[in-house]
Amino acid sequence: MLTLSTGRVAEVTGGELVSGSAEAMVNGICTDSRYAVAGCAFVAFTGSRIDGHAHIVDALRAGARTALVTRWDDELRAAVEASGRRQAAIVLVRDATAAVTALASYHRSRLSCPVVGITGSTGKTTTKDFLAAALSTTMRVTATAGNRNNELGVPLTVLDAGTETDVLVVEMGMRGPGQIAALCQVARPTLGLVTNIGQTHIEILGSQEEILHAKGELVGCLPEDGIAFLNGDDAWSRRLAGDTKARIVRYGLDATNDVRATDVTVSGDGLPTMTLTAGGESATVTLPVPGRHNAYNAAAAAAVATALGVSLEDVVAGLADVTLTEWRMQVFTAANGITVINDAYNANPTSMRAAIIALADMRADGRRIAVLGDMRELGSLSELAHFRIGEEVAGLPIDVIVTVGDLARRIGEGALAEGADRDSVRPCATADEAAEVLDDLLRPGDVVLVKASRSLGLERIVEGIVQPRA
Repeated sequence: MLTLSTGRVAEVTGGELVSGSAEAMVNGICTDSRYAVAGCAFVAFTGSRIDGHAHIVDALRAGARTALVTRWDDELRAAVEASGRRQAAIVLVRDATAAVTALASYHRSRLSCPVVGITGSTGKTTTKDFLAAALSTTMRVTATAGNRNNELGVPLTVLDAGTETDVLVVEMGMRGPGQIAALCQVARPTLGLVTNIGQTHIEILGSQEEILHAKGELVGCLPEDGIAFLNGDDAWSRRLAGDTKARIVRYGLDATNDVRATDVTVSGDGLPTMTLTAGGESATVTLPVPGRHNAYNAAAAAAVATALGVSLEDVVAGLADVTLTEWRMQVFTAANGITVINDAYNANPTSMRAAIIALADMRADGRRIAVLGDMRELGSLSELAHFRIGEEVAGLPIDVIVTVGDLARRIGEGALAEGADRDSVRPCATADEAAEVLDDLLRPGDVVLVKASRSLGLERIVEGIVQPRA
């Protein structure tokens, strides 16, 4: 973690030490006063709903030694003095995010470990989880927590790494051109992994070609002695090989790839078993998470981990014990006997297709029910993309489709066009309406997939299944 004197913090951030000693040492950064620990620096962010300045006293009383603020007035000064932590150092900065970014960039210059950057249209977080699990069998790993993959999350992840870190794994999200390049300036990855190039954010970027260029900023930022890991089965990803002078390692299911997942089978619980091959060695693993599409994520993790010196035997041991970030293909059976596949964090055509196939692969004592919401940011492709998902659902052993949102209504229409029974399609306008439909519909033994773009808030549906209404 970051270890620095407060005076140096002020210097690196371009801030001003307005209270306390410049000799006070900072050990780590905290942006939420509830998680402040002894010696940390609390950064007071101001948002539309929360003003971190109102929680400075809480952070100081919890042990924070320093606070970074964007305003310093009589009210704040009095609050700090009344906190009993008058010796706390206060650094006034112009912009909190810029200050954290500057600190992360400085801290990165002091790290000597390999840094792995991960991006792609789908599977970033799952691949990050798989890779961290594979590496952790023999290495001390610092990896992105949850989905902190944006302009604040990436710097915070870099700041989490310390001299004890053997490898740093950084997930990088993107909503526009130049954003991944900016994140790379902070993280300075030595290895870069691209999961795939899909249609996510096409409404913002305009075309899949532009998405390719935006995601490709990662491989373009790699040093010549670095390694770029590309999905060899994805034609769009293969094009990125020309964007870097780094060595190329291809992974996938096809025999032409350097690292491969083959002989993929799926159990009645939806768990995939596969043979991973890397460096002339092969090993079999059963993943503890459902979905045959996870063979790609496992192959990607194996490619990076073996390149960093982890044996394939240790890689599969880590993969077999992986725990995924919340809301990514989480499977559980509620007390009422209903099995839930919670994949409500986000959705695009590729991930939606993978999730419904995972549902179709799972054994069900009752019915298979797909609760599918809007896929956002698809622009002109939106109506057709939703319609085609419906066509695909109709061809799978899925008994009921509950759609949520105006766009997702086209999923139902696509299913009906392919011959689905009209009673099996239940269009709903909102998550609350869908929850009411499911209250009447669900029975013990049913398996339910919940999937949509994050903005629809379908986690409320999952909560309703776990705790049915009275």
